[in-house]
Amino acid sequence: MDAGMDKRVLIAGGGPVGLLCAWLLGRRGIPVRLFDVNDGPQADPRAATTHPATLDLLADDGLSADMARVGLVARKFQFWDRPGAEKVAEFDHAILSDVTKHPFVVQCEQFKTAQLVLDRLRAWPNVEILYRHEVLTAAQSADAVAVEVRGPDGRVTRHSGDYLIGADGGRSVVRKQVDIPFEGFTWPERFIVLTTPHDFEASRGLCFRSYWADPDEWCNCFKVSHNGPPGLWRCVFPTDPEIAEAELMSDAAVQARMQKFFPAERPYEIVHRNLYVTHQRVATTFRKGRVLLAGDAAHVNNPIGGMGLNGGLQDGANLAEKLTALLLDGAPDTLLDLYDLQRRTVATEFVQEQTIANKKRLEARDPETRRQNLDELRAIAADPVRARQFLLRTAMIASQRRVADMTLEPA
Repeated sequence: MDAGMDKRVLIAGGGPVGLLCAWLLGRRGIPVRLFDVNDGPQADPRAATTHPATLDLLADDGLSADMARVGLVARKFQFWDRPGAEKVAEFDHAILSDVTKHPFVVQCEQFKTAQLVLDRLRAWPNVEILYRHEVLTAAQSADAVAVEVRGPDGRVTRHSGDYLIGADGGRSVVRKQVDIPFEGFTWPERFIVLTTPHDFEASRGLCFRSYWADPDEWCNCFKVSHNGPPGLWRCVFPTDPEIAEAELMSDAAVQARMQKFFPAERPYEIVHRNLYVTHQRVATTFRKGRVLLAGDAAHVNNPIGGMGLNGGLQDGANLAEKLTALLLDGAPDTLLDLYDLQRRTVATEFVQEQTIANKKRLEARDPETRRQNLDELRAIAADPVRARQFLLRTAMIASQRRVADMTLEPA
């Protein structure tokens, strides 16, 4: 099967980033064909935090509002010191109400975001979503791209188009097929995510997003709506790389880890336990000819601060806008070089830098360094000017402003 081109855009990957690209292109009448190896959006406990800058981008057709409806609105976030069980600082997004229509974070699990976009795609017959289709190869010429895809019946078919978007995750087949290096490093410690219905707001006064510093092992604790009230709380911890997975995931180890941070009279009910290898990597380019990378295929990072999925969704909105200008308005091909410059700069100067700094702040062991870090957070939270600057960065508004100011240097 060779579909021909007709200015068609091919997309590998049916997560929220790939689906967002398909929706933003499809509603402008551009033919899109998306392939995903899974049988639909995957309901796994991964990213949930959606920042104000991203919500502003997703406001069309009520998408941000629907995300808030099926998720949780979180205006505030907190930093805590575990050894002293002390709340160090609290930040309120309301201070940004003059620069964003969404002065809050929405805790909406990524599979819910994907499903909301998928529901909208049904209105566009020019968009084909092919689940249980695995992209095997990707190649390009000066005027076309082509992929070979294995379908649910095992048959391999060939599909052609004008452009190919690789939104197929950190192990991206598209990125590997076109030989784009994925530079960076892997953290030695794996991250364990423990999910519980225990109500930390009622028992400990936590807001829906809290970050706990500790010289031995930090913790992120945040709430998601799950299937509705009362919702679930996810706790993310680092683990000792020398300890085997079976021991880390055992009931005894899980309970000990939870009780260390959040002592309780009864054992915790744990509904999910997941262990992840975590990377900090960025592709050396997000554009190679007619092949574009977005989301985890282009950049991956640790989850502290919830910036990975946000960066991917912002990639998708930026890329769809530029491809639309090329395919419908005759804009120059160099727009895709600008996409690479803008989004790669954000990935390196903002997302990578911020998430690494977040981890170092929480895990600091030297007593003096810990004291300085916590005192600095207290001082920032107490100063409205500094708090605003801090929130502009964590809410990813600063990075979007940086993108808006960037242009290609004249040749």
